[in-house]
Amino acid sequence: MPRGLRIVVPILLGLYLSSACVSQPGTAEAAPAAKQAQTNNSSILSLGPGYIALNGPWRFATGDSPHAAQAATPLWAQPGFDDQRWETVDLTPQPGSSDPFNGDPAFVPGWTTSTHPGYIGWAWYRLKVPLAVLPGQELALLGPLRMTDAYQMYVNSKLVGSFGDFLADSGTPVAYFTHPVEFPLKDAATQSATPVMQTIAIRVWMGPVGFLHSPYAGGLNFAPLLGEAQAIHAQYELQWQVKLRELTYPPIEAVLLLVLALVLASLTFFDRSDPVYLWAAAVLVIAACADIALVLAALTFVLSSRAYFTIWEVFIIPLYLAGWVMVWWRWFHLRRPTWVPAAIAALTVAYMTSEALRENFLFYGHVPATLGFVFRFTPVLVRLIFLIFTMLIVTSGIRKQGREGWLVLTVIVPLALALFTSELIVLHLPVLWHPFGYDIFVGQIADLLLVMALTVLLLRRLLISVHRQRLLAQELMHAQQMQRAQIPETPPLIAGYAVTSSYRPAQEVGGDFFQIMQLDDGQTLIVLGDVSGKGLKAAMAVSMIVGAIRMAAETTTQPAEILAALNRRLLGRLQGAFATCLALRLNADGGCTMASAGHPRPYRNGSELELPGAFPLGLIAAVDYDESNLVLRPGDQLSLYTDGLLEARNGGGELYGFERLKALFAARPTAETAAQAAVAFGQDDDITVLTLTRIEAGERMAAGRLDAAFSPV
Repeated sequence: MPRGLRIVVPILLGLYLSSACVSQPGTAEAAPAAKQAQTNNSSILSLGPGYIALNGPWRFATGDSPHAAQAATPLWAQPGFDDQRWETVDLTPQPGSSDPFNGDPAFVPGWTTSTHPGYIGWAWYRLKVPLAVLPGQELALLGPLRMTDAYQMYVNSKLVGSFGDFLADSGTPVAYFTHPVEFPLKDAATQSATPVMQTIAIRVWMGPVGFLHSPYAGGLNFAPLLGEAQAIHAQYELQWQVKLRELTYPPIEAVLLLVLALVLASLTFFDRSDPVYLWAAAVLVIAACADIALVLAALTFVLSSRAYFTIWEVFIIPLYLAGWVMVWWRWFHLRRPTWVPAAIAALTVAYMTSEALRENFLFYGHVPATLGFVFRFTPVLVRLIFLIFTMLIVTSGIRKQGREGWLVLTVIVPLALALFTSELIVLHLPVLWHPFGYDIFVGQIADLLLVMALTVLLLRRLLISVHRQRLLAQELMHAQQMQRAQIPETPPLIAGYAVTSSYRPAQEVGGDFFQIMQLDDGQTLIVLGDVSGKGLKAAMAVSMIVGAIRMAAETTTQPAEILAALNRRLLGRLQGAFATCLALRLNADGGCTMASAGHPRPYRNGSELELPGAFPLGLIAAVDYDESNLVLRPGDQLSLYTDGLLEARNGGGELYGFERLKALFAARPTAETAAQAAVAFGQDDDITVLTLTRIEAGERMAAGRLDAAFSPV
C-alpha cells in the first residue's frame, strides 16, 4: 500500500469509528457530542480511535504564572486554579478566514489582531476537558500547527513537552519556526471509566520576532488536537508531509540560482572586461542563501527564528537590493554621478542598522522603545530609495542604449513586487499561491521572473560581447601583422658585424621596437626603445614611433638629433605614456656614436657602459640629448636590450636584476639565448635583445662566402 494511503486510511477509519468526531460525519449519536466538545466543553463520554480539535473556548490571560520559571508546577497549570476571571478565546475557524502563508482555512488570528494589539511577552491558555480515559488507552496531543513563538504544554499540572528552548540564559526562550510536535499523555491524563475533568494549560512566549513578521501574531493560530495516540501520530506525519510539500520550491530554486550563478561567473573567462557577470552571480548567490536559510529554519533547529530573520532582514535583503542596483549600474556602464556607488553602500549600512535596531528585534530589551519605533519605518524608506535609484539607472540606460534598456525595465517590475512583499501582506493583498499544494510566495515568483529575464539579457549581452571580441581579435591580428612588418624578424646584414635579435612581447603585441637602417655612406643607424605599458595601446604607439624614426632619418643621422626629433613628434601624443630610446650610428671600422633617452645602458663584453642620462621621449618639450663615442674592436660584443629583460620576475616575486644581467652578458650570448633566459626566469614585460659583435677580416670573408652560398641566383 502506498505510504500516503497507509496514513490516510487509519485516519478515515478513526474518524468513522470515533464516538467524538469533530467535523466529519459519524454516527447519529456521535456528531452532537463532537459538536459540544468544540463549543462548550460538555461531557465527552469516551475518546475512541479518532481525535478532536480543542477549539475551546479557552481561558486566556497575558502575563506569566507566579514562580513559573522556578516552580516544578506553575500555579496557572494546576487543575485547581480558578481562571473564571480570565477572558475567553475561541479557536474555532471563522468562515472566510485562512492562513495568509499557506491558505489553511483552520487558521485563527492571534491576540495582536483582537484584544491585545502590540503586546509582547508571556501568556497562558487553559482548557478543561471532561474526558473518560479507559485503562490501556494511549492518548496524545498534537501541538498547534502554527503559533508565535514558543510554548510549553501542561496536562493536569504535568509538563508533557515544549516547543522552543526554554533553558536560555536570557530568561526568554529561543523560538523556532513551528514544527508539528506530538506529546504522549502516558502518565498525565487521569484514567477513569467515567468522565473526569482533564486540565490542559499552554504557556506561550511571543517576542519581537513573531510580532514583527506575522500580521496575525500572538499565541495559538491553530487548535491543538487531542486523541488516540495512533490517530495523532498519523496526523503528525500528515502535517510533516504537508510542510515538506510546502517547502519543496525553495531548495529547487536555490539549486537553480547557484547553477546560474556559476554559469554567470564562468562568463568572465569570455569577457574579463565586464564585471557585471560577477555582480549578477553574487546577487544570485545571495538569493540562493535566502532559500537555504528558509529551509534550515523551517525544517530544522539549526537556525532559530531570530537567527533566521537576522540573516534574512539584516543581511540578505539589504545586500540583495544593493546588489541589484549595482548590477544595473554596471550593466549600462554608467560613470556619473560618481557618488552613486558610495550612496548605495551608505544606504545598505543604514538599512542593516535600522533592521537590527527596529522594535528591539535584534537587541531585545536594550533599545529605547521610541528609537525602535522610528527604526521600524526606516527600512521601508530605504527600499523606496533603492527602487528610485534603480528606476533612474534604468532610465539612463534607456537613453544610452535604447532597446536593451527597455528589456531591463521588464525585470524591474517583478523586483519591485519582491521589494514590498511584507507591505502587501499587511494590505491583505495576495502574496502566496498554492499550486498542487506547493507554497510559492510572490517574492519567489518575482525572483524566478527576474532570473528568466536576466538570463535572456545576459545571453544577449554575451553574444554581443563575443561579437566584439571577434572584432577585437581581428584588430589584434592586424596589429600583429603590422608590427611584424615594422620589427624585422631577421636583422639585416651589417658589414663587419654579426647581428642577432630577439623580440618577445608579453602579450600578443607589445611596446618594444627596434629599427636597423643602412645609410648611404656605408654607416648603419640603429634605434631601439620601449613604450611604457604593453598590449594593443603600446603597439599603436610603436607604429607612430617607427614612422617618426624613418621620417627623422631622412633629415639627419646624428643620434642626438634623431632623439630630439622623436621627442617633439611624440610630445602630447602618447596619452600619458612615454618611451625610452637608444639611438646609435655604427661604422664598419668599429666606430660608434650613441645617445640615450632614459633607456637602460648597453653592455660591452659584460660591462655596463657609462652614458649621460636624459628624460624619456614624450614628457618634456625642450630636451637636449648628449652623444657618446666608443670604438668596438674585433671580437667585442655590444648588447642592447629593453627593461623587460632586467625586470623579469620569478614566482617568488624576485627580479632578474643587474647581477644576473651582468653575468648573462659576460657569457656573450646570442640575443635569443639572453631572451630565453629571462623568459625562463619569469617574463613580466616585453623583452627585446639586440647583439652586435665585430668580426675579424678573415671571419668577415668567410661570412661573406657563406652568405653568397645561400643567396638566390
